[in-house]
Amino acid sequence: MIELLQNKNSATKFQILVEIASKGPTIYQKNIATKLGITPQAVSEYIKQLENEDLIEIRNRYSCKVSVKGVDWMLKMIRQLDEYLSESNRAVVNITTCAAIAETDLAKGQIVTLKMKSGVLYATGNLEQGARGISVTSAKRGEDIGISNIEGLVDFSRGKITIIEVPNIQQGGSRKINLKSLQGKITENQHVGAIGIESLVALHQIDVKPHYIFGVAEAQIEEAKCGLSSIIVCTTDAISGLIRKIQDNDIDYEIKSLTSKHKISRQ
Repeated sequence: MIELLQNKNSATKFQILVEIASKGPTIYQKNIATKLGITPQAVSEYIKQLENEDLIEIRNRYSCKVSVKGVDWMLKMIRQLDEYLSESNRAVVNITTCAAIAETDLAKGQIVTLKMKSGVLYATGNLEQGARGISVTSAKRGEDIGISNIEGLVDFSRGKITIIEVPNIQQGGSRKINLKSLQGKITENQHVGAIGIESLVALHQIDVKPHYIFGVAEAQIEEAKCGLSSIIVCTTDAISGLIRKIQDNDIDYEIKSLTSKHKISRQ
């Protein structure tokens, strides 16, 4: 969810924080009101909200600064906007021409169907339901090809991340894991990531080589955006940070714990 685009309150608070950060520590609510096109009274109410939420620190009537918590919140909003703008840019570019893999031999100017397979965009000469376009060049099966004049939507849904929570070293690490239970939770056709030495050792003990041990969250979030589901084996102490990244990207996830009997899912 892009909070700043869906919530006017958050958007205005963000703009006020930007003004405080760039013009502070001395600020004049009248100037902020003029800049944002709202009343000074509205600015005053927003300032009170920001103070109550610990996003700013008030020094006196005309002086305040963005707090550490406020900076963290602003950075979170900026990350969301950056990701949204990046996706929007790709979408706009794709309206003109996008790259795909030729599933069949294609001729220049041929009408093709676009579809997602294993997270990758393919173009086929077999006309089916879904998005269609025109091939910019000719291509042999397996080659990359440009597609223009795209109409319709590529039919695919986002993937889901399954998090398998394992004990950290303070809780006994891999020695406290029921390896048979872990093995039963690993699906062969899904990529597996390992966060934490304990997770890596546990996977090695069941002869599973993880696909990712660096940049795990980022890589598997991108996979989910392309329609692929995956598994992340993660130590207890790293769970909260992992979930925050997944939630920030609006990805469905499920937690299967090997440290207790609870099970959590978010649809």
